[in-house]
Amino acid sequence: MAHIALNSISSSADVRACLRRHSRWRILEVLFWAAALGAYFLLPNQHLILTEIVIFALLALSIDLVLGYAGIVTLGQSAMYGVGAYASGLFSIWVTGEPISGLLIGALAGALIAFPTSFLLLRGADLTRLMVTLGVAAVLLEVANQAGWLTGGADGLQGISIEPLFGKFEFDLYGHTGYAYSLAVLFCLFLLARLIVSSPFGYSLKAIRDNPLRASAIGIPVRARLVAIYTLSGAYAGIAGALFTQTQQFISLDVLSFQKSADGLMVLVIGGTGYLYGGMVGALVYKLIQDLLSSVTPQYWQFWLGVLLVAFVLIGRDRPHRVIQAASRWMARGETGTNSKGGAS
Repeated sequence: MAHIALNSISSSADVRACLRRHSRWRILEVLFWAAALGAYFLLPNQHLILTEIVIFALLALSIDLVLGYAGIVTLGQSAMYGVGAYASGLFSIWVTGEPISGLLIGALAGALIAFPTSFLLLRGADLTRLMVTLGVAAVLLEVANQAGWLTGGADGLQGISIEPLFGKFEFDLYGHTGYAYSLAVLFCLFLLARLIVSSPFGYSLKAIRDNPLRASAIGIPVRARLVAIYTLSGAYAGIAGALFTQTQQFISLDVLSFQKSADGLMVLVIGGTGYLYGGMVGALVYKLIQDLLSSVTPQYWQFWLGVLLVAFVLIGRDRPHRVIQAASRWMARGETGTNSKGGAS
């Protein structure tokens, strides 16, 4: 019995050490967020597009939580995104335009849509889940279109007025406040997501993703964990929608469109799933390529964007990385050979 107790104590210590090791910050992470903050000062004329990138990154992060960590394939994240946008906009019109309150309303609205939807997802496999999420988004899009008295319909929801942040920082047309505000929200939600995926809860999600039957056999409550992460993902998407409303102060039916979810999945294809930064890096690359191509070829930018995405998928994310590593090793061997020859002479 004492031997078993010692083994259990040792195992618990090993688990805690492993969790601490994986939760440590790496230098590339610090540089990533330092660059995002530095962009506020170095790129003052690009704050509008940077704000779009941050909001898009938050939407992609919400998809990564369910796809990359729980293995739930979804095409309906626009449902929570759009409902969060409309809820925040209506709240600003009817109650108050205070930004933080609007974010909380957006999170609540997204979670309220995701929670009942999650029970439908548990009834099928990947293809069934894909169609269910797509169907929910399509239904909400048509509801918003028909309820013009509430959402503005095809004309969009107008008359949104957002109060200055903390009573001091107004949301200007140049996006200065919007970018700083959106980046701060993204960073806080990233910290929460990082804490979650580095916890035992996060590791149980990975176990469910890899093998649900085995995870259930070892005692992991599979259904409860999937419901929890999908609801959390819905809250994240709702906050992204609320940020869009507050920075744009206008909402159209596009926030509930299939294109919004499809773009989120394309972003994850570019950046990769299952490590949180994939959605953010993918959003940056996708938006910059989109902006560049639309300025170079306004009529055919979607064609060239599609070609680049197909090429990217065929080449893969790992091959360029391996080429860079091989080139680095070759350069290191060349420098070593040069030094050795110089020393011999």
